[in-house]
Amino acid sequence: MRFYRLLLRLYPSSFSVEYEDELAAVFAERTKNMSRWWFAFAALADVVPNAIAAHWELLVQDLRYAARSLSRARGFTATAIIVVALGVGANTAAFSLADFVLVRPLPFKESDRIVKIWTSTPDGGRNQLSPANFRDFAVQSRSFEDFGAFTNTAANLVGMGEPRRLVTIRATPNLLPLIGVPALLGRHFTEREATTGNPVLISYAVWQSQFGGDANVIGRNVRLDGVPHVIIGVMPASFHFPYRGIEAWTPLILREDDMQDRTDTYLDGVARLRDGVSLEQASEEMSVIAARLEKQFPDENKGIGAIVQRMRDEVSERSRMLVLALCGAALCILLLSCANLASLFLARGTHRARELAVRSALGAGRDRLVRQLITESFAITIIGGIVGVLVAMATVPLLARLVPGSLPIAQIPTVDLRVLAVAAAFVLITGLAFGVLPAIRAGRATDLQALHAGARNGGGRTQRLRSVLVVIEIVASVVLLVGSGLLIRVAWKLQNIDPGFRAENVLTMRTALPLPKYEKVATRHQFYAGVLEQVRALPGVSSAAYVTGLPLQMRGGIWTVSIDGVEPPPDGSHNVGLRYVTPQFFSTLGIPLRRGRDVSEVDTQDHPYVAVVSESFARRHFPSQDPIGKRIKVVFFDRTIVGVVGDVHVRGLERTSEPQLYLPYQQVPDGDIIGYLPKALVVRRNANPEALIQPIRRIVQSIDPEQPVSDINTLSAIVTDETASRVTQLRLLGAMALIALLIAAIGIHGLLTYTVSRRLPELGVRVALGAQVKTIVGLVMREGLVLASIGITIGAIVSYVAARGMGALLVGISAEDPITFLAACALCFVTVLVGCLRPALRAANVDPMTALRAE
Repeated sequence: MRFYRLLLRLYPSSFSVEYEDELAAVFAERTKNMSRWWFAFAALADVVPNAIAAHWELLVQDLRYAARSLSRARGFTATAIIVVALGVGANTAAFSLADFVLVRPLPFKESDRIVKIWTSTPDGGRNQLSPANFRDFAVQSRSFEDFGAFTNTAANLVGMGEPRRLVTIRATPNLLPLIGVPALLGRHFTEREATTGNPVLISYAVWQSQFGGDANVIGRNVRLDGVPHVIIGVMPASFHFPYRGIEAWTPLILREDDMQDRTDTYLDGVARLRDGVSLEQASEEMSVIAARLEKQFPDENKGIGAIVQRMRDEVSERSRMLVLALCGAALCILLLSCANLASLFLARGTHRARELAVRSALGAGRDRLVRQLITESFAITIIGGIVGVLVAMATVPLLARLVPGSLPIAQIPTVDLRVLAVAAAFVLITGLAFGVLPAIRAGRATDLQALHAGARNGGGRTQRLRSVLVVIEIVASVVLLVGSGLLIRVAWKLQNIDPGFRAENVLTMRTALPLPKYEKVATRHQFYAGVLEQVRALPGVSSAAYVTGLPLQMRGGIWTVSIDGVEPPPDGSHNVGLRYVTPQFFSTLGIPLRRGRDVSEVDTQDHPYVAVVSESFARRHFPSQDPIGKRIKVVFFDRTIVGVVGDVHVRGLERTSEPQLYLPYQQVPDGDIIGYLPKALVVRRNANPEALIQPIRRIVQSIDPEQPVSDINTLSAIVTDETASRVTQLRLLGAMALIALLIAAIGIHGLLTYTVSRRLPELGVRVALGAQVKTIVGLVMREGLVLASIGITIGAIVSYVAARGMGALLVGISAEDPITFLAACALCFVTVLVGCLRPALRAANVDPMTALRAE
């Protein structure tokens, strides 16, 4: 019978205590002739279903009582649910983003073993690989199962309806098998196939948009830049290698001619670590190989090292800090939610002290009271958690702008169930712990003590605990306000930065010319001149031009310039950004011409080679001199400076761009530096530049029916997109800071309201003895303001430490910015002051007789 009595513990405790002996006696009589095994089976069959039924019956009773109790306290219920929802929703959204961007494995086979290979530069930067260095790294290394490379490019897809510009990757034949993602349809290309034919793999998006998802697409012929290719595979929709937006993959075959120049760096190296080889071991081996190559090729490889980095870590410091700052804000919200939830439950427990005492006096055991309060706490946290999940699901897609485009993952993050479980667990534990505390305290006191104490029950310890919770809320509020304030200051400064051009009423688009069709300068000139002549004749157009790359979006194009035969120093001070332009480029973008002249149509190969430089170039290389007429050597030619223009932010508003060099688009030999051809068409119109899209399409098609027009946008939208991730983060942080302020105000208001309710008899006596209103108000306000001062002081210290860690985001703003700190502390102080007013006024208006009668 010991086993049966042990099973009876499965019943609710009150039930088992009352009926245990009777049940045991009845069961012993029924099973006295059974064997041991049948007895155990019968005991389980008798107790387990009945215990579950008993617990279910009590649960239904508790839920009904909880519904009635919570419906009578609608303000408490709504506030608690909102607090839980904010804590769960904010943390689920923020940490789902962090997991998606920084933690979750890439969608490749054993992605933690896939690494990127870079060369390190003498100035501490990193660069791509030259074909010769790639070959030597691949041959000499033993740390990798395979070593591939790719280079970014683009191609015009023609013959499939309207021409389309595809963003493509040229990859060595071993690269896609190295990544380990099979094709959805077809297969990857092989080494032999790559050298004897023109295979191409297309993305899922291209398969759907251009081929309608035709399952028979394998084997179809398409033309890329006029060259026939055969589709041999379709990659899955989730495949975004090496980054989002890639639409096709073609073979990259490196020949001996490609190995002649070790300074021609354009390859991205990708390798898979051998099983058991660590990243550190691979890095050490590659450093040894790089040092060996430096000795072997001292001129080309001087100061060139090797960098091995996991592909998962290809996130810029700025992007990483944007995500981590959001997570820090979410943690503050979670802390605030837990503190406020605890405070709410403590206040409600104190308010219900008499009710719990009465129930205890009428015979309700502590376990029954605890069970009831657990049910209420659980109901609130479950409802709040469900609302929080809905908030997170609605918020996560809005975080897409914070997902860096350099990672081979989708743009839209998903809600992470692990993060949701952790956030919900924190809130649930807080709710249960502080929801049950009043019942535990009620059970410790004697019935007479609890009934006599009444409203004053739960004084000192509860008061101190709630004070600590309020201080925590104020600290978190200050941290959020300072962090968001610093980032708001940064965003304000960025939006007020002069980009060096006028973006309004400028339309941009790309008409990248395919090779070898446009390999000759004369052929390109014919296209550019034809397009520009007709575009400039459109109604409302004031100017139009072509340029290699648009401001804020320019990548690459770094060259070293030689001045008067001076050897360029190794510190990179002679590096310049190189762009080829057509006439009217500066006037179209509103870039001021400071001295000299613009490039012109007469600047051809038959005339002296010229260049237009930026002001920063002139200041750096010709201080206190007139740069006009000075001679420089760049791109293998001596050139004469004929003009100086204003500086332009070419690599984003948050980066200081290197000095710029603008060269005439015709002064380049046939077939040379093809990658720097003008691609971007910029058109300035008096108003509504979007109205030019279709006319320009028709103009381009009339000159070359196979030439697509892509990347259509306004320059104003490009400038807006430059700060879009910042704006997204600021909106989220701003909303969190306001929520934090609101929660802190609710917390201080609740604490002081609770304090006043406890001190009503004392305050009544003070008023009866002649205390003035201002004395009573000051007495209550002082308590709140002391807590505010403590919280603001600690918050300012924590904020300073947090701001020091946000250095990558604070462009042009100091982490100790006094304006931000003072504004945040003042705003928090005012919010707390407002939260103190109502309880203080209530205390001042207390009726002495009512207060004493309540006692």
